[in-house]
Amino acid sequence: MDAALTHWINAAAGISPFLDNAMVGISQIGVPLMVLAVVLQWWAKADRYHVRHAAISAGLAFLLGLAVNQFILLFVHRVRPYDAGVTHLLIAPSADWSFPSDHATATIAIVAAFAMQGLPRRTTALLVMAFLVCWSRIYIGTHYLTDVVGGAITGILGAIIVRLAYRENSRLDKLVTKIL
Repeated sequence: MDAALTHWINAAAGISPFLDNAMVGISQIGVPLMVLAVVLQWWAKADRYHVRHAAISAGLAFLLGLAVNQFILLFVHRVRPYDAGVTHLLIAPSADWSFPSDHATATIAIVAAFAMQGLPRRTTALLVMAFLVCWSRIYIGTHYLTDVVGGAITGILGAIIVRLAYRENSRLDKLVTKIL
């Protein structure tokens, strides 16, 4: 089922140069754009310190989620879908294993961190961006659907751990959110 859904999402790859270029572009710059969007939250006018706390939480969740992925990669060695003949690859092949998707981890960690801080408008905007990045990774042929789901889970796990460990209005939080 995973291979079939992955193949279905990737089926349009190579047909429309416009769509292919858009998906490759989203895949390449989506994560940096989301990081930039989080960084720009530092200068938010409304509820400044709460939004800053969310931005710091998002960064920590991002990093923690990627660290969890590195641990998983020590034990899980899943072949990329293009190597298994499931997808048509639109970018250069990757040298690492397929599961979990770092792009999904990074983007969903950001979304989850903002969601856990009760910032619905920002969460929705970031979720749209994250969905496009995650979809693009399957569309361009570099990940299975379950690689993206696995990455999303590690991103959410990172956000949950950060939420539990990094408390708003703690001494450290007050120190950090008052910078600039």
